[in-house]
Amino acid sequence: MSLETKFKVKIYPSIKPKKVPKVVGEQLKGGASPKAISRMKKESVDCPVVKNEVAFLVCFACPSFLRRVTGVVDCAGGDGPPREWLLG
Repeated sequence: MSLETKFKVKIYPSIKPKKVPKVVGEQLKGGASPKAISRMKKESVDCPVVKNEVAFLVCFACPSFLRRVTGVVDCAGGDGPPREWLLG
């Protein structure tokens, strides 16, 4: 997979926080502080790979995620998150 930015995706606050699969939450426990995880649970992005709104934590754990800078995510646009992460 290339590390070149294919998409720039804006992060916005969710009106109603989306559910985040346990797999994603467990994956992030060692890498991010509980305060940061709590804040990120309340954010969403319009994922260009799955063409749907997803929770930011799903985006953050996705293999296509490159970086987050000032409210924008740089996405490599690869395969996207695994299907089991995309809860309705």
